[in-house]
Amino acid sequence: MMAWLYALLASRPVVWLLLFVNAAGTIYGYYWYRYQLADTPPIFLPFVPDSPTASLFFLVVLVAWLFGRSAPLFEALALVTLVKYGIWAVVMNVLVWRVTGTLDWAGWMLIVSHGAMAIEGMLYARFYRFRFLHLMLAAVWTLHNDVIDYVFGMMPRYSVLADYANEIGYFTFWLSIASIAAAYQLGVRLRRQPLLPGGMSFRQASE
Repeated sequence: MMAWLYALLASRPVVWLLLFVNAAGTIYGYYWYRYQLADTPPIFLPFVPDSPTASLFFLVVLVAWLFGRSAPLFEALALVTLVKYGIWAVVMNVLVWRVTGTLDWAGWMLIVSHGAMAIEGMLYARFYRFRFLHLMLAAVWTLHNDVIDYVFGMMPRYSVLADYANEIGYFTFWLSIASIAAAYQLGVRLRRQPLLPGGMSFRQASE
């Protein structure tokens, strides 16, 4: 069963499909942040659009795979941030639902799309080629992003959850730790697949 799944995930048509879907999601994600980005000091701009930047990391990984290469640092960044921000957005929108008693179509769309982000990050973990150093660099980026969000006030804007900012910041920090730990387990410790997506072996891709 797993061999069939990994063969499907590694096929070029599936990788191309993911490329187009994630490209569309990334573009929409940056568009969704447009008002907050307009009010953001330039020094903080790279750290504000969390989810679209996570999917942008994965786009780099997909493009590398289509050229028969691996991009280990971006693989580590993609795995950690796709899992973290995928789960984070699902939880935040569920909280909006609990606080307000309702959730519009955009909120449900965010739940589905961000849940898919977390799932795709984990599904492709067996193909990643990153090492412990790459993961540590991704961890620094992720935890630094939490500082920017919850110390300097650059977190995504959910006005109905403003009264819970401290609790959300605490939850986000431990979600980052859990995502880094999951990336270590999935991307460093477990045996990698012998083929990169697209059908090229890692040895061939390295030549």
